[in-house]
Amino acid sequence: MTIPQEPVILLSFINTYLRDYYPTLNELCINLNIEEAQLKDKLKSIQYEYDPEQNQFIQ
Repeated sequence: MTIPQEPVILLSFINTYLRDYYPTLNELCINLNIEEAQLKDKLKSIQYEYDPEQNQFIQ
């Protein structure tokens, strides 16, 4: 699966998948074959960080 590369669209895509399909970021990354650290860095560039309690990237 190809994921969006533009950070704002990527944010929406990832948060939707976390909400609807995956209970943790780790599971999402494993199943979609995404490097977790790179994903976090890309979303940090638009001031979003992962909150494990909410299982979402938040500002």
